[in-house]
Amino acid sequence: MNYGIAFTPLVPAIVLWIALAAIVLIAIVLLLARARGTAVRVTALALFLLALANPSFTREDRDPLTSVAAVVVDKSPSQNFGKRNQEAAKAQEALVDSLKKIKGLEVRVVDAGQADGETDGTKLFGALASALSDVPVDRVAGAFLITDGRVHDIPANAAALGFQAPVQALITGQKDERDRRIAITAAPRFGIVGQNQTITYKLDDQGVSGERAKVTVRRDGEVINERTLSSGQSASVDVEIKHAGPNIVEIEASPLERELTPVNNRAVVAIDGVRDKLRVLLVSGEPHSGERTWRNLLKSDASVDLVHFTILRPPEKQDGTPINELSLIAFPTRELFQQHINEFQLIIFDRYARQGVLPIAYFDNIARYVRGGGAVLVSAGPDYASNTSIWRTPLDTVLPAEPVGVTEKPFYAHLSDTGKRHPVTRGLEGSAFEPPHWSRFFRTVETRNSVNPPVMTGADGKPLLFLSRFGEGRVALLLSDHIWLWARGYEGGGPHLDLLRRMSHWLMKQPDLDEEALRMQVQGKDLVVVRQTMADSVQPVSVTSPSGVSHDVTLSPGDPGEWRASLPANELGLWQATDGTLKALINVGPTNPKEFSEVTSTADTLKPLTQATGGNSVRIADGGSVELPRIVPVRSTSVFSGDGWMGVRMRDASVVKGVGVLPIFAGLIGLLLLLGAFAATWVREGR
Repeated sequence: MNYGIAFTPLVPAIVLWIALAAIVLIAIVLLLARARGTAVRVTALALFLLALANPSFTREDRDPLTSVAAVVVDKSPSQNFGKRNQEAAKAQEALVDSLKKIKGLEVRVVDAGQADGETDGTKLFGALASALSDVPVDRVAGAFLITDGRVHDIPANAAALGFQAPVQALITGQKDERDRRIAITAAPRFGIVGQNQTITYKLDDQGVSGERAKVTVRRDGEVINERTLSSGQSASVDVEIKHAGPNIVEIEASPLERELTPVNNRAVVAIDGVRDKLRVLLVSGEPHSGERTWRNLLKSDASVDLVHFTILRPPEKQDGTPINELSLIAFPTRELFQQHINEFQLIIFDRYARQGVLPIAYFDNIARYVRGGGAVLVSAGPDYASNTSIWRTPLDTVLPAEPVGVTEKPFYAHLSDTGKRHPVTRGLEGSAFEPPHWSRFFRTVETRNSVNPPVMTGADGKPLLFLSRFGEGRVALLLSDHIWLWARGYEGGGPHLDLLRRMSHWLMKQPDLDEEALRMQVQGKDLVVVRQTMADSVQPVSVTSPSGVSHDVTLSPGDPGEWRASLPANELGLWQATDGTLKALINVGPTNPKEFSEVTSTADTLKPLTQATGGNSVRIADGGSVELPRIVPVRSTSVFSGDGWMGVRMRDASVVKGVGVLPIFAGLIGLLLLLGAFAATWVREGR
């Protein structure tokens, strides 16, 4: 209960000050004149002025409020190393017990720093601010942080905390910890296919110096470089971009003896391969209605450098038309099919038959080109089933089917069971209906002895489109020359752009169109594992998080040919997935996550802030045992730590429950005081 005096003036404050000045002036004049009764007169005037000020006696009924101390427990992935989590749990239990024994102290415990796949680093002070957001500043008694010391949101100064109370840090982990990691210092995001890109990295050893390690660099699982580095040494490696799409580069260092964790011994860089120019050779055997379909498709792509030749008049055809009127140029067969054949990513034969233009030896060159990694697309018409078919050349060793004749009848193209799963043909617009929502074809080439099932079928269920692999290369065989009907919009047309573009990109080894693949994608806060396969079932996939925790994931069927599973992407860093045959890597967040950049525990990072608030930063673990300083309540001091103890600042905050007010000059008491003062003045004047 508190007592006091409060003033509620009956007149404006300026009137009171003027009256006070007048009373002082009158008192001075009376004193100088040595008038009788000066004291009585001044007292009467002062009482009158005090009455105008309207003083009151006050009484406040107050209830004391508790002081609030926050305990923030670090739950970040780095706390999983060693025995830090066990140490933190023991420290939390002992600390909370000690704080709860202090009378008038409220304890709030909050977990912070959990991995969420978005936040880079350990954020403890944000959680502390949230825990104390509803607590007035004059009730905050302090904060205790149980952490390994690797905190990434430390305020610049104590004033930024928003309260005046000690911050104490209890550090988990051992003093002599050592760890090794690979730090990427420079890495490109994109690269031109066929060119080299440079990645710079550093062998960062913590807690040791002068150690050596073997560093292995892999591209898509293939070892491309090995070297030995010393602690703190940087190095660069040139990586050839082998294909379009993600080129996954892994840099891994051999383990350090007694290191804290091997998780950060490996770093990954994903370089997206971009083709500078796709060189495509299109050879049309004769002018026909569908010739411009291929040309328009390829010319519409700015990344394609197209070389197109049409055989307008074979050597055996002679008439009287002058050569210069045909606008012909000599067909550079030797340059194209011998000297520069490997410079093309794709060769297209559009209704081409042997006409004596290409010697047989050049077809052998094309077959070798395919086996070595090249791509050939044959758009076949009646020419493929003729006596001059390119099947009757050394190219037959890489063509997927032998021609036996031509069928002239209308039909709808259908996706085969294989085609419904193949990324090139899966989900083509209109394919889900019967008949498909596209126009008919009217001619197909019949074949036999195919090396693999077709992805599309034609008349009477016979093959229409083959996609085949030979050696390192790929071949597509389209057994109808009526694809141009789709392009012209006949009977509503068809998805010719999607089909031809996907087919061309599959031939040029676009990774997204591979038949067998394991991929990982980040969608929102989830990590999606996708297994593309032509098989009827898939094996479980083992997924390893950046912190080294592995678990098996069972995939569920999605679209035909795809199996999927999702799991929370709750950690930043390198995720790995494998089904025993295929392997996928993806880096969630930045290349060098703060959480794994420095994992050895330290008391130094928090010490400047804790000492600025009067607290301290101390280790609590020693050889497996956990020892906490004594926790004591402190009131009138600015020092809240010492040898073997830590303090909390106890506050005297309270809340007013009731107020009593007694005006001094109100009622009979005030009237008697004023009348008594003036009566005394009159009595003194009457003598």
